[in-house]
Amino acid sequence: MTGQRLAAWWAALVAALLLGGCGYNDFQRLDEQVKAAWAEVLNQYQRRADLIPNIVATVKGEANFEQETLTKVIEARSKATSIQATPELINNPEAFQKFQAAQGELGSALSRLMVTVERYPDLKANQAFQDLRVQLEGTENRITVARNRYVKAVNDYNVLARSFPTNLTAMVFSYAVKPNFTVQNEAQISAPPAVSFDKPAAPAAAASR
Repeated sequence: MTGQRLAAWWAALVAALLLGGCGYNDFQRLDEQVKAAWAEVLNQYQRRADLIPNIVATVKGEANFEQETLTKVIEARSKATSIQATPELINNPEAFQKFQAAQGELGSALSRLMVTVERYPDLKANQAFQDLRVQLEGTENRITVARNRYVKAVNDYNVLARSFPTNLTAMVFSYAVKPNFTVQNEAQISAPPAVSFDKPAAPAAAASR
């Protein structure tokens, strides 16, 4: 009985050493970092989605505002929020890219909306709308930071999953390479939608005769 216990103890010790040396613990740590980073990305996306109804309601109050631009924002938000953002999404490349494409469309629609607003001085002067723009700008910045952190976390994880000998551990424990933002996505990360508060340029003075 003592011999069996000793053998079991040695087996457990060897297993612990092997798991520690082959990157198992690193996989656990980096996987949790990826999950946490993704949760923050989703949190900021949701924050942006929650702002849009108030922005739309304020813009609707402007007479003769371009309805096509507004409709595209509403449709893009509906599409983006219709995709269920589960934690498993980051392990499904196809679903991940679909989700990111929808978020990208929403970001583009919002950018076009803000450009269009520049042609409506009364709306630009609306304090409620300006407050919403400040919140949107802050949210876009937070999205940029959160996505950069996610990119870094996934890169660290994927390097471990692809490197030898930790790639063997990945195979044994099913630690698959995780999808990340595409090159186009990363370009968008470095250039978040601008929210300008510049006043319209004053008309040029009439030339003296």
